[in-house]
Amino acid sequence: MKFAIITHVPHLKENDRLYAYAPYVREMNLWIENVDEVLLVAPTTHLQPNAIHLPYEREVRLMEIPGFNAIGLKAKLSALLKMPKLIRVIYKAMREADHIHLRCPGNVGLLGCFVQILFPKTPKTAKYAGNWDPKSKQPFSYKVQRWILSNTFLTKNMQVLVYGNWPNQTKNIRPFFTATYHDKDKKPVILRTLEGKIKLLFAGTLAEGKRPLYAVQLAEKLIRQGFDVQLELFGDGKERSALQEYIAKNNLENSILLRGNQTKESLQQAYEESHFLVLPSKSEGWPKVVAEAMFWGCVPVSSRVSCVPDMLDYGTRGLLLEINLEQDCENMVALLKAPGEYKNKAEKAVLWSRRYTLDYFESEIKSLLKNV
Repeated sequence: MKFAIITHVPHLKENDRLYAYAPYVREMNLWIENVDEVLLVAPTTHLQPNAIHLPYEREVRLMEIPGFNAIGLKAKLSALLKMPKLIRVIYKAMREADHIHLRCPGNVGLLGCFVQILFPKTPKTAKYAGNWDPKSKQPFSYKVQRWILSNTFLTKNMQVLVYGNWPNQTKNIRPFFTATYHDKDKKPVILRTLEGKIKLLFAGTLAEGKRPLYAVQLAEKLIRQGFDVQLELFGDGKERSALQEYIAKNNLENSILLRGNQTKESLQQAYEESHFLVLPSKSEGWPKVVAEAMFWGCVPVSSRVSCVPDMLDYGTRGLLLEINLEQDCENMVALLKAPGEYKNKAEKAVLWSRRYTLDYFESEIKSLLKNV
């Protein structure tokens, strides 16, 4: 089988190997181990690989396209000039492929949604890694991708993998999940107690949409109320300097620590040692950090986005944020004063998350490639 991947994820080249964002590569390595040849339509960057990147585990034929976006007039004009080449490369890959795999939502995925219409007989899958909630506020381009993928007249012979169970979906929409750990990683979890220092963890890009500042302010509010709290932020991004300034201005250097990008192993250790994961994000698909934290008994404290309420069983496996500092701090304080409830949430989180392993994920992918 010749398998074509159409993605917006930037790729890096070093020593004849192709690298990309580690969680994406880990997943794609599972897809491509089941096929004979891999075609990859993706943009590249001249950056050097670092701790958040991984290489593909097998040979991949890169069909390079220029990166583009449509933010601002200049970018829109540039994208229009690049459009003929973009469409030509995507079409060529799809024409060669025995199976087409779209990664959505994204600018390249949007083009892929249109071009795939020309290949109604080719088996296809699409991984929609964003928020599939029909009621959520999303960019217009995301709504277009959702509409095309859901339209069984335009989109034929495709299964669309989405996060969460949503009502009134077309027959090609399939609830799905993602995973980080194998069955063999299920070592015993030592549940934390609420005695001594309370360790909070934020893991993700330091971007405005992830609301890292809200995590800092929530930790600060708990500290001001006399709780011995420490917050570690794993990740990097544009908000880092603003966070550093806020931390210094409010004399929080000893309690709130910016760890930067870290390896999977370092992050796992942080999950195992932390009491809570704080994720006040504005938008998510299936947030891996939530499932990963639960796997190690770290109780999620997350905003009500996408399928997160379902993941947390509407509060029995974690705490749902209202994005109101007073209310969220009050809810956290109540949980910190209820060690039995905290332990119960942690135990339920572990039991639920350990169903969704890479072994299960891999078996589902094999089924998809066989049955499409």
